[in-house]
Amino acid sequence: MVTLTEAATQKLSELLAQQGEPVAGLRMTVHPGGCSGYQYGMSFTDAEQPGDWVGTFGTVKVYVDAQSAPVLQGIEVDYVESLQGTGFAIRNPNAVRSCGCGKSFETH
Repeated sequence: MVTLTEAATQKLSELLAQQGEPVAGLRMTVHPGGCSGYQYGMSFTDAEQPGDWVGTFGTVKVYVDAQSAPVLQGIEVDYVESLQGTGFAIRNPNAVRSCGCGKSFETH
């Protein structure tokens, strides 16, 4: 379903440890919108929801709801630090077109 690189796992582990409230893990979603059709969503969640796919990467749990799962199938989440920017980068093999900002995409 979804994979995290070692860099993404490490950064998410750090971010989860900094949260004041108990956090179960990272929730990944897609929403209609953006300039290419869909937009990625990433947020912390406090619990698993019925129908979620759950992946475990070290100490990090990733949750994907059933509606987002087909569109997120096979994605890889990385964390990059470069002169061009720092943050999470998503590689989506299902995307046939992506926006220049990298936050929206279109599938088949």
